Amino acid sequence: MAIRRRGGTTKNPPILSHEFIIQNHADIVSCLAMLILVGLMFQVTSPLSSVFVTMQYNITTNVSADPESDSEEVEEVTSYSHGPKDICSVFFYLLIAVVLHAVVQEYVLDKLNRKLHLSKTKHSKFNESGQLLAFYIFSIAWAVDIMMKEGFLNNLSHLWDGYPHTLLSFRLKFYFVTQIAYWLHSFPELYFQKIKREEMGDRIKFAAFYLAFIVSAYVINLTRLAILCLVLHYLAEMTFHLARILYFSDYLDYSKPCFKLWFVTFLAARVCIVSLTILTVWFGLGRLPNQGFDLATGNFNTAFFRIVILAAVCLFQAWVLFDFLTFQLRRRTEQLASQAGQPKKKGPHSTPTSPKKDRTRKEEGKVSNHDSPQNGGVRTRSKSKKK
Repeated sequence: MAIRRRGGTTKNPPILSHEFIIQNHADIVSCLAMLILVGLMFQVTSPLSSVFVTMQYNITTNVSADPESDSEEVEEVTSYSHGPKDICSVFFYLLIAVVLHAVVQEYVLDKLNRKLHLSKTKHSKFNESGQLLAFYIFSIAWAVDIMMKEGFLNNLSHLWDGYPHTLLSFRLKFYFVTQIAYWLHSFPELYFQKIKREEMGDRIKFAAFYLAFIVSAYVINLTRLAILCLVLHYLAEMTFHLARILYFSDYLDYSKPCFKLWFVTFLAARVCIVSLTILTVWFGLGRLPNQGFDLATGNFNTAFFRIVILAAVCLFQAWVLFDFLTFQLRRRTEQLASQAGQPKKKGPHSTPTSPKKDRTRKEEGKVSNHDSPQNGGVRTRSKSKKK
């Protein structure tokens, strides 16, 4: 399925030019992804293509079907670890993320933009909020389903019990691979979407922080804590982007309560993330018997690593909170400035003007506007009549 071109011009740009790549990037990327998938159909290329499509480093273990009973029935459980080959999987699902981004943009956001008639600045922000809102809703629903099936919500001690969590289920590993792929695809999208340089700084900064957090948790085997923190953070961000979409759509009666809800959820998410990190990293991991650093087993449970993790999380939350407060102050200043710029209503004790004077002023205004050269009028001299 080809993605329709954006823009109203029918002129075809030169092949392999910047404009050609930008207009047809979804088709180019989808062809590359299809080429990898077609490689699975042939015996020669199947081993290479499977490295990109399937999850690598699978380990099959035999476990008892019912540990409480005396039966000797066992079942095979497939788990996954991480390694360098995951880069290939991330690359393939980065291509899928680019294609899905183009589909959402073309068939949802562009249709809404044509109805709303937004300015260029609001158009860019609306597209950003629309893409992130769809991603946050999908990520939250998927993460909650994983945590319920894995039993992470039954007891908070599951966040640190059995550390290091080197063996992951398929759904948990697939979730982190797709998360890394999505935030990596944000960088080429800056080029594909022609984002202005003024907006690039913030987007690059946030995508880099997301990548640093997710990749670090994936490498040091803190995926259980990371997925819970991501859900809390995504909930607050989802509320903000929903409020901004409603604001740009002129649904002010709904956007104002959403902005207030975002204020509450944002602060609550910061408190919960810091509390869960301290509980898991400092108290939970600190009480485990396997203290020490062992790269072969993926054990990073030392006092040094725990302090570094806590410092990184707390500093990131402090930076996000500072950015949040700056946004609120700037928004409040803009509201006060707009209110001060509005004309004041006449009070009940203002001096009334007579209807005759008002009529005379209106007539003079019409004549002056009609004869003004700025409005296209031409001054003519009146000729005196000869008697």
